[in-house]
Amino acid sequence: MKSTAPEESEDLDTAVYSFPAIRGMQAGREYYSAMVQLKLIPTIFRFNESEVPPQIRSQRVLNQARIPEIANYIVNNPRDYVFSSISASISDGRVKFIPIDSKNHASKLGKLVIPMEAKVLINDGQHRRAAIEVALDDRPELGNETISVVFFIDAGLKRSQQMFSDLNRHAVRPTKSISILYDSRETFAQSVREMSNILLIFKDLTELEKTSISNRSRKMFTLSTIYQATAALLGKKTKVKKITHEEEKLAHEYWNEVAKNIPEWQLLIRGDVASSSLRSDFIHAHGIALHALGVAGHDLIQEYPDSWKEQLKELHSVDWSRSNSEIWEGRAMVNGRILKNQMNLALTTNYLKQKLKIPLKPDEAKIEKRFMKQYPGSVQ
Repeated sequence: MKSTAPEESEDLDTAVYSFPAIRGMQAGREYYSAMVQLKLIPTIFRFNESEVPPQIRSQRVLNQARIPEIANYIVNNPRDYVFSSISASISDGRVKFIPIDSKNHASKLGKLVIPMEAKVLINDGQHRRAAIEVALDDRPELGNETISVVFFIDAGLKRSQQMFSDLNRHAVRPTKSISILYDSRETFAQSVREMSNILLIFKDLTELEKTSISNRSRKMFTLSTIYQATAALLGKKTKVKKITHEEEKLAHEYWNEVAKNIPEWQLLIRGDVASSSLRSDFIHAHGIALHALGVAGHDLIQEYPDSWKEQLKELHSVDWSRSNSEIWEGRAMVNGRILKNQMNLALTTNYLKQKLKIPLKPDEAKIEKRFMKQYPGSVQ
C-alpha cells in the first residue's frame, strides 16, 4: 500500500490524503505511524509559524542555516541517507483510520485518511521537512521515497507545546568524538581514526567517545581534538572533509615529529609517566595545546616547506609547565584553570608561532598587542 496523492472521499466529502499506517496507543491517546512519500511532505506541512509570537507557537522558528546542510546530506547520499520519524499533530476531528481488515475494527494495520484542508503542525522535524523540500528541487526522483510520520490528533496548543518540549527534552546529541568514531562516510574522519590507532602519541591514549577527559583517565587526547588539530594542520575548514594520501602522510609525519620534540610525550609513550600526571603539570597535555600545534603547524610548513622538521626542535625551548604563569596565564589559562575558547586558542598559537620563528599575521599581531597590554608581565 503506497501513500497517495489527494483523492475524493465520500465519507468526508472533501479531498483527502490517505497513507498506509499502524495504529497505536500512547498515554491513553491513539496515534498513527504512517509512511509518507517525500514529495508530499512540503504540501502536507505547509503551515508557517515563523510570524507567530513564541507563546502561541507549538514549535521553534526555523534555523535557516541548518537547512542547506541537511539538504546536502540527502542530495549527496541518495543511496544511504537515513531520517528518523517526523512527529506531527492534526487539528481536524474528521481524521479516520480504516482497518485493513474490515471485519476486525480493532486491527492495528490500515489506512489513515486526513482531510486535505486539515492543519498539520510539526512537533518534531521541521528542519527535516524544510531540507526535504530543498533536496527535492535538486533530486526530484527522491520524491517517491518515504519517511515515517507519527501523527497525533491535536488536543490544542497547550498539548502541542508540551509535546514539543517532551520530544526534545531528552534528546542528546552524540559527542563529537563518537560521531567521528562512527562516521564511515567522511574520509577525513576515517583517516583520523586510523591515525589514532597507529601513531604512538595517540595509540591507546585516545578517548574515543567523550569530548573531555577525567582527571584520573589514562587517556591523553580526545578523538575530537585530534580531528580538530589535524584539520587545522591541513587547512581544512569545510564541513565535508576529504583527505589525499599526501595530506595523510604529512599529518603522520608532523605529529610524530612534534612528539619527538616534547620530552614528556616521549616519557608517556614509553610508559614512564601517567597522562593524569602530565595533565596536572603541563599545558601540552591538554587539547588547547594540540589544537594550537595544529594551527601553528600549518603556517610552519608554509613558511619552512623544506626545513619544518628542523624548526620543530625549537619546541624544546618552550616551558610547558602550568606553574609558569608568566607565559600561560591569559593565554591557555585563566586564574590557573585551562580554558579553550577561540581567544585562548589564538593566544596559545601566537606564543608557539613566535617560539617556532613564524611571523604573526596582521590579525594575530593585533591580538598579541592587546594581550600584552592586558598582561604586561607576560613573556613572549
